[in-house]
Amino acid sequence: MAVVVWIVEGTWSTCVDAARAHAPEGTEIVLLHVSPPDVPGAAHDAFAGLLGRGHPERDPGTALEHLAAASAEELLTHAAERLGRPCTPVERTGRVEREVVAVAEGADLLILARDGDRTHLGPRSLGPASRFIVDHAPCPVLLVWPETAPDVASIPPPPPHLPHHP
Repeated sequence: MAVVVWIVEGTWSTCVDAARAHAPEGTEIVLLHVSPPDVPGAAHDAFAGLLGRGHPERDPGTALEHLAAASAEELLTHAAERLGRPCTPVERTGRVEREVVAVAEGADLLILARDGDRTHLGPRSLGPASRFIVDHAPCPVLLVWPETAPDVASIPPPPPHLPHHP
């Protein structure tokens, strides 16, 4: 069995706990973190546009890339320690939703957490990337609440019934 656990700041611990609870011993577990390229890319572009390309050592985009990599490594280290069993940490850079789906290809389970409006049950409890991942996952998905799920009373009322036209 192979399980991919999407590691995201703020919800990773719940996903790791779900992997511990639902993945049998001996399961190959991949802890996946994906860094979007847009912030370092914007800094690279701004630096090139404002200051030219003559001083690459002063490019703030490079510093942001290093900070993002260090942050991802630290997060994956904490996740592996919390998991407490063998796993493979994977750091990727790219369109987050597409990278997660690509890594999940061939997996037996993908674990991710709700990351939208967590005060109500329903589809808005998923952010855009998570919604894409759930809709396109090439394997079964375990979707967990990062905290206690809201009460079923939080479900919005149904729309008013419209009469049928003859």
